[in-house]
Amino acid sequence: MAATFELRDRRESTRERAPRFAPTTKRRAWRAASLAACVTLWQLVVYFRLSAGFITFANVPAPSDALPALWSLLHSPKLPMHLAASIWRVLAGFCVAAVVGVGLGLAIGRYRAVEDTVLPALEVLRPIPAVAWIPLAILMFPSSELSMMFITFIGALFPILLNTVHGVEGIDPRLVATARSLGTKPLALYTEVILPGAAPAIFTGLAIGMGTAWFCLVTAEMIAGQYGIGYFTWESYTLQNYPDIVVGMALIGALGMGSSVLVKRLGIALTPWYRLQETRR
Repeated sequence: MAATFELRDRRESTRERAPRFAPTTKRRAWRAASLAACVTLWQLVVYFRLSAGFITFANVPAPSDALPALWSLLHSPKLPMHLAASIWRVLAGFCVAAVVGVGLGLAIGRYRAVEDTVLPALEVLRPIPAVAWIPLAILMFPSSELSMMFITFIGALFPILLNTVHGVEGIDPRLVATARSLGTKPLALYTEVILPGAAPAIFTGLAIGMGTAWFCLVTAEMIAGQYGIGYFTWESYTLQNYPDIVVGMALIGALGMGSSVLVKRLGIALTPWYRLQETRR
C-alpha cells in the first residue's frame, strides 16, 4: 500500500514539474510556421508567374511588393484616421447587432409564437449579401456614416442571432423544469438558467459576428467613405495601386482576427462554468 501511494505521489509531482504551456507553445509555433509557408508559397507563385488557364498570378502583387507599401502606410498621417473610422463603424454596427441578435435569439429560442412570427422574415433576409443592401441603405439613411454602420450591422446580426437561438434550444429542459418547480420567476429564469446555459453559443456567435462585420467593411465603405481601411483598399484598386490592395486586405484580416480573439477570450473569462475538454490532438 505504501508503495502504491509513493508511486502516485511521484506521478503527481512529475505532472507538476512538466511544462504546462509546452503544448500551447508548440501549437503556436506550428501555426506561425503554417502562415509563413503560405506567404512563401504566395511569393513563389507570383515570382514564377504561375498560370493554370483559369487562374493566373502574373499581375498579382507579391509579399515583397506589399511590404514597402505597408511601410509607407505605417508612416502615413492618414493611417490613424483610416483605423479610427473603420473601428468606429465596425464597433457601432457590431454592438447594435449584439443587442438585437441576442435579444431576439433569446426570445425566438424560448417562445414558439415569437419564432413563428419573427424567424420566417429573418430567414428570408439572411441570404441577402451585404453588397445588395447598399442601394437600400443609401435610401433609408440620410447620413452615409449611418449607411456604412448599417451594412456592418447586417453582417454581424445573423451569426449572433442563429447561435443564440441554437444555444437556447440546446438547454436541457430538465434544468428549466427544475427551476420552475423551485418557484423561479420568469426574469430570474432567464438570468440564472437560460442566459448562462446559452452563453457559450452566444459568445461563439459574437466572435463570428465580429469577423463578418469586418468582412462587410469594404462593402460598407464603398458607399461614400473618405476614410477607412475598406475605403483605402477600394481606392487602391481604382487607382491601380495593387500592392496597397494587399496591405488593406491584410489589415482587415489582422483586425478581424484580433477582435474575434478578444471576443472569444472575453467569453472564456465570463463563462468559467463551461470548459471544453481537449479532445483533438
